[in-house]
Amino acid sequence: MAQRSRRSGRVIIYLALILILVLAVVAFIFRDRLTSSFTQQPPASTPLVQQEEMVDIVITAQAVPRGTIFSSDVLTTIKYPKKDFVAAGIFYTNVNDVIGKVAKVSLDARVPLTQSLVVESGSLNAQEIPAGMVAISIPLRNRVSSVSYAPWSGDHVNIIAALTFVDLDPNFQTVLPDKVGQVIAPSAGGATPVTPPELSSCITTDGTDAINKCKGNTQGNAVLDPSLQQPLYTYPSESQRPRLVSQTLVQDAIVLGVGDFLLPGELKAATTQYPDTITLIVAPQDAVTLNYLIYAGAELTLVLRRSGDTQRVQTEAVTLQYLMDQYNISLPAKLPYGTDPRMDVATPIAPLQLDPRYNIPTPGPTPIPGPTPTPGP
Repeated sequence: MAQRSRRSGRVIIYLALILILVLAVVAFIFRDRLTSSFTQQPPASTPLVQQEEMVDIVITAQAVPRGTIFSSDVLTTIKYPKKDFVAAGIFYTNVNDVIGKVAKVSLDARVPLTQSLVVESGSLNAQEIPAGMVAISIPLRNRVSSVSYAPWSGDHVNIIAALTFVDLDPNFQTVLPDKVGQVIAPSAGGATPVTPPELSSCITTDGTDAINKCKGNTQGNAVLDPSLQQPLYTYPSESQRPRLVSQTLVQDAIVLGVGDFLLPGELKAATTQYPDTITLIVAPQDAVTLNYLIYAGAELTLVLRRSGDTQRVQTEAVTLQYLMDQYNISLPAKLPYGTDPRMDVATPIAPLQLDPRYNIPTPGPTPIPGPTPTPGP
């Protein structure tokens, strides 16, 4: 009994010690919290926002059409944050720096003016030409050569030239074949001999002007007829046929304008007339080439490029031989039969109606030659 009482007393003592220890820990924690709450510094006051520095920039006071010369009546200034001045572009800060210059594009009211929107006095069209390039106008002969008038300002085009070539005498610089005549020696006493009427040409060696009074014969060739075994003298049955070649000469030309440009102060009038010229931005050497082709009588044809396509493609010149070789065109055989009626040219079913402004007659079918009428008695 005494031993059990001692054991119960020990348990009570242990519990009391544990309780005292817990109370001590709780008291320590609350003391730290109270101390920190009293010693905590008050929050720092929020600094005052500094006022943002502003600058004056020039803007339009009203709508300004393209080509307008700026005056003080259409300009004003507004405040603009200085920190955004460089990032937003190069603005004008003084109205006097803009007065007298020209609006490059049409501007709405209250548009900040930058150097890209303003040009010096002069032609606005010249401002569109990149450095190192030039502009040249070429004729538009009809809707076929101008892609049905599809190209417009800002479009990119290629130019195809078609040329015809003939053989020339290198000395006379005239089309072959040459004209030939008979040389007649002067008679005794310096008298000019009588030319027989059957001769159609004559050239004297005594310095007289008989060459201008005689007609020349076409120069031909002496050939040996295989059937008769006799020499024959042949000459052309018609004038020399020019040889056609077509090739792309200028690539990626930029269209500056179509038709006539407006004069200063001139308003664009509504018209239904198709343009007959187009102005292109090209390299200086290409401009010289186009100038030569125009005066050489070459046929120029435009082809329209896709927007954004600046690739240059090497093309081959097209001739009759090229067509036959590349497209496997066979030379028709000379057959002992043919179609009736005869066909001299390939005539389309519907006549090709060309541009009526050029008064080009509509081509019709080639008339079929009939028999020669027998003369009456």
